[in-house]
Amino acid sequence: MAAKSAPKKNLSAIKRNRQSEKRNKRNRAERTKIRGVIKAVEASVKTGEKDTSAGDLQKAIKTISSAKSKGILHRNNAARKISRLTRKVNALSKTVEA
Repeated sequence: MAAKSAPKKNLSAIKRNRQSEKRNKRNRAERTKIRGVIKAVEASVKTGEKDTSAGDLQKAIKTISSAKSKGILHRNNAARKISRLTRKVNALSKTVEA
């Protein structure tokens, strides 16, 4: 007869830890992407490029909304980030017109 190996303990905890690490890596990458698009919008606003900042804003809104729907960002946090970026871009438009 083949010798039985002892049952492993805490299998669910081991699996849970593995899942947690995988999700942490995924979420960290998504948050890094969010910070990057926010910086891009702020940089284009700072230079005063109206068209570029509008395009960057749309990309940022898409990225932030995607993170919100995946549960990476809280909905209020996402709304606040989008609102602040939109106000900056709109203020740029008003200063260019004036």
